[in-house]
Amino acid sequence: MSQKKNKPAGTDAAPDRKSERIAKVLARAGVASRRGVERMIEEGRIAVDGKVLDTPATLVTTTSGITVDGQPVDEAEPTRVWLYHKPVGLIVSHGDPQGRETVFDVLPKDMPRVISVGRLDINSEGLLLLTNHGGLAQYLEKPSTGWKRHYRVRGHGRPDSKRMEQIRKGATVDGIRYGAVDLEEEESAGRSNRWYALVLREGKNREVRRLMEFAGVQVNRLLRTSFGPFQLGKLPAGAVREVPRAMLRQQLGKKAAEFGLT
Repeated sequence: MSQKKNKPAGTDAAPDRKSERIAKVLARAGVASRRGVERMIEEGRIAVDGKVLDTPATLVTTTSGITVDGQPVDEAEPTRVWLYHKPVGLIVSHGDPQGRETVFDVLPKDMPRVISVGRLDINSEGLLLLTNHGGLAQYLEKPSTGWKRHYRVRGHGRPDSKRMEQIRKGATVDGIRYGAVDLEEEESAGRSNRWYALVLREGKNREVRRLMEFAGVQVNRLLRTSFGPFQLGKLPAGAVREVPRAMLRQQLGKKAAEFGLT
């Protein structure tokens, strides 16, 4: 007598759908990036049919029966992207241990669950991309995508010209290697403050602040003005604007179909 094999979760609900790893399915549903979902599984936050998962190797065909922090996960919606003008004082995180207010606490209530493309720290402001597709968020964060991030920075102190040149070519600060950065000094903002324009191709944690401190400049304002082809423009602080699907298809090119933007 043959032994019956265990079927992936959700198979009965959608027998004609292909089984996929749960991280991919939840990323598409906007829960988190695939790596983020894997971390959530390690933390015991995800369950299937009431059973808490201990491995990301679980195969599913649908979000039916999946819960995150005890809450059911909706099926994936069509892929969408928004521009958000993040103000100073908000955390870019879905939960803060210190109880501080997050970007996701103040977004319009009619928006679906979204993920940020990269981050801005609590004291930084400007353009933040948001999407309901975790796989797309992860793709857009990669340096290989080729999308540059533009910043304007105001800082106090006289910069060290030799270190500024190092930054332009690629500097190592506290053991961390940073890629080449376009860095130009703009106008003076007072006796001791000056504005600088920076263009990054990566976007490592607190990269702008660390590089400017390395050059002898203490940053007191940091504003991201663009991410790839998307511009902050005159979008007011705290405002959200959706990117048209046609523009997303155009900018993603051949990759658009991979993220459901056909």
